[in-house]
Amino acid sequence: MSPEMIGLIGLIVFVVLMGLKLPIAVSMAVVGVVGFACLTSVKAALNIIPSDLYSTFSSYNMSTIAMFVLMGYLACYSGLTSKLYDFTYKLVGRQRGGLASASIIACTIFGAICGSYAATASIVGSAAIPEMRKRNYSAGLATATIAAGGVIGTLIPPSVTFIIYGNAVQQSVSKLFISGIVPGILVCLCDIFAILIITKRNPALGPAGTDPRPSGRELLHAARTGLIQVAIVFIISIGGLFFGWFTPTEAGGIGSVGIVLIALFTRSMNWGSFVSALRDSTKTISMILFMIGGATIFGRFIAISQIPAWIGRTVASLETPRIVVMFVIFLIYVFLGCFMDTIPMILLTAPIFYPVVVTQLGYDPIWFGAIVIMCTCIGAITPPVGANVYVTKGLAPDVPLEKIFRGVWPFVVSTSAATILVLLLPFLATGLPKLLGIM
Repeated sequence: MSPEMIGLIGLIVFVVLMGLKLPIAVSMAVVGVVGFACLTSVKAALNIIPSDLYSTFSSYNMSTIAMFVLMGYLACYSGLTSKLYDFTYKLVGRQRGGLASASIIACTIFGAICGSYAATASIVGSAAIPEMRKRNYSAGLATATIAAGGVIGTLIPPSVTFIIYGNAVQQSVSKLFISGIVPGILVCLCDIFAILIITKRNPALGPAGTDPRPSGRELLHAARTGLIQVAIVFIISIGGLFFGWFTPTEAGGIGSVGIVLIALFTRSMNWGSFVSALRDSTKTISMILFMIGGATIFGRFIAISQIPAWIGRTVASLETPRIVVMFVIFLIYVFLGCFMDTIPMILLTAPIFYPVVVTQLGYDPIWFGAIVIMCTCIGAITPPVGANVYVTKGLAPDVPLEKIFRGVWPFVVSTSAATILVLLLPFLATGLPKLLGIM
């Protein structure tokens, strides 16, 4: 049996194991070890288990993920989210659908200090969903808005998924962070445009606010207590990373310390909240590291199965414009996103598509990273997996899951439109890094 056929069988078995609810990290590790044994030897396969797991858990690059996850949870437990949401509500909340638009903006800004879409959705949603429902917003629109807005947190730096992609393909995390800013803002604007269309067609879904227009003093106070605090942390951590003052890991650590200092100064965090942030961070970090460890083993199997090389040869033999190939890859990512979570999808597909796109087609690896992460944003809200929809469901248990999935479709379209724009206009992702002189 050819290596390519063994690799294809391994992929099918992996999908089956996931369907049987076996943990993703275990599924990737088991298929990787068995497949590697079939292509080499049992001894060689058993040797890669301790080797790859140790190299993953002891890697300095992996500490970057830990620092930025901790940064997000500290922001959550310090009460910074409610202040941020209060500012965006005062900014646009009085307009039709304004609370939904405020939630999208709050998710985008909060993404500057939290690299996880699930954390962004749950933290902002815990404040936004009750407010929208109290003001007679449709439950479907309220929950769908949070599910869609949360994924923007994976584009705005710091982003855990950008870190994972960068480590998987050995690209600069700093460049990837900067490349996600414009696409993240673009997704935010497209989502707000979708809300405007939805509420114009049916004003009852998101009625205009009746609160008095905030004065300039009130708006300034809300900005000072919410937006400025986020801006300070973002400028210190990401700005220091850009100027070369910190490594990515140090930037996450500095950002975490900055949030703690702000919380102490404003007296917005107690010891219990600090311990809760550490506990939740540890759980999330452990899950991510085990998933990366399993994916590393699986990636070795995929590499020696020659599947990436086979795909590359196939693409090279096609007399098709490379933009058509990119649209096909985009559709594959959207399809995979319906069934796979973000992190395993990146870890599984990066070794396959990266050589094709960068080596065979000659595209920029940083631009491709932005496309991949935008595709994972779509996958995080599409059925049947739609991980962020399930996160939002936990915030509104009385809202049927089917209703949230129905409400999220306009945002699937808006996020897809933003992704296609970046696909057709690469400068939207690469322009800012080039302007800042880091590309």
